Amino acid sequence: MVLPTLDGPRLQPLSGQRARKLVVILHGYGADGADLIDLGRAWANALPEAAFAAPDAPASLPFDAVGGRQWFALTERDMRECCLGAESARPALDAFLDAELQRHGLTDSDLALVGFSQGAMMAFHAGLRRAIPPAALLGYSGLLPCPDQLDGINTTSPVLIVHGEDDEVVDCSHLSRSAEVLAMKGVAVESHMLDRLGHTIDERGMVLGGRFLTAHLT
Repeated sequence: MVLPTLDGPRLQPLSGQRARKLVVILHGYGADGADLIDLGRAWANALPEAAFAAPDAPASLPFDAVGGRQWFALTERDMRECCLGAESARPALDAFLDAELQRHGLTDSDLALVGFSQGAMMAFHAGLRRAIPPAALLGYSGLLPCPDQLDGINTTSPVLIVHGEDDEVVDCSHLSRSAEVLAMKGVAVESHMLDRLGHTIDERGMVLGGRFLTAHLT
């Protein structure tokens, strides 16, 4: 099978030197990489040796004339669909991660995966199954796909989960469910439920993410 080649906006390290760390940011359903690359700009001062990349998901949305992308189709919007979809999209994401790491001369131990909504599903699903554990996994407003299929995952990548309690798209109950399942597997999980927040990332979330990435990438 020929995998789709992912591409999207990138930021070079603020230091002006070669990258020593890589942060890959995965957008949500219906968006594209440009939607979240500004997170890299927000975190660049704290991570001056990091390169940032925000690939566009492999598939276009049906009947969308404005260029929205999806990691996988959402019709039923249930856990089975999320699990199957995340697994189907994982090879293309893995290929992108491998290529970016090789381009910078880095390994997964220098890599952080960040995702929002459907992108958080991909960050968790792919990151927990990388042959070499990434340095950090961060998910906003998402969920853990395939929670009953976690045998053999890497348990050494620290995980941060951030969710708004007023999320109208992905129910905030997924935060505690995901954190509990991962903790039972021995994963170090930090989680934050943010009050008065819907399906988005606010300044509080950006600060939490920046602190988490700084702690594990520096």
